[in-house]
Amino acid sequence: MNLEEARTRMIAQQLRTWDVFDNHVLDAVGQSARELFVPDDYHDLAFADMEIPLAYGQYTMTPKVEGRLLQSLALKTDDTVLEVGTGSGFLTACLSRLAKAIVSIDIIAEFASDARKKLDHLNIQNVELRTQDFFDLNENNQFDAIAITGSLPSIEERFIQMLRPGGRMFVIIGQKPVMEAFLITQNSHGKWMRESLFETVVAPLSNTTHHEPFVL
Repeated sequence: MNLEEARTRMIAQQLRTWDVFDNHVLDAVGQSARELFVPDDYHDLAFADMEIPLAYGQYTMTPKVEGRLLQSLALKTDDTVLEVGTGSGFLTACLSRLAKAIVSIDIIAEFASDARKKLDHLNIQNVELRTQDFFDLNENNQFDAIAITGSLPSIEERFIQMLRPGGRMFVIIGQKPVMEAFLITQNSHGKWMRESLFETVVAPLSNTTHHEPFVL
């Protein structure tokens, strides 16, 4: 397989056709060596339009969903980002090319250690990896953007409170077979807004339980 041809086709046929046109995002995806972040048995499918199985019953997002996630957050070079669900580490690498600092958490310690090796291989140094449960986070932590890579049945307001003024959160809410990706933002007056982005289905975030829904 010609990696560069496959990478170019992925960007042209998956991301662009799914309305991902931000050149910064396309460059970040293209420069982050997706082939390094998939299991060896799936090396030839690294750029395919599919969720790739990882350990512990987890999956990668598809490239097009990753692209829409990255584009929706409209990251700035001085942003600090929380990624919930390190997984393979590929999205972590993409985020690191778009923002100043990334804090990436995963409940599975092996994902964090494997991601560290791959990020070091790419000389990515602006990522802090933690083994931590999202539901144990202290809402006093504040971020410019939050990317939640697994689905939730609902989103608690205390997690939205972790956004700084002007902050953005990408989250997929719902249960199979109906899930919807949302961008949640806070304006300068402290008012929360929720924008529907697209319908999709992804694996639930680890340790997900039913929570009271946040109503805007």
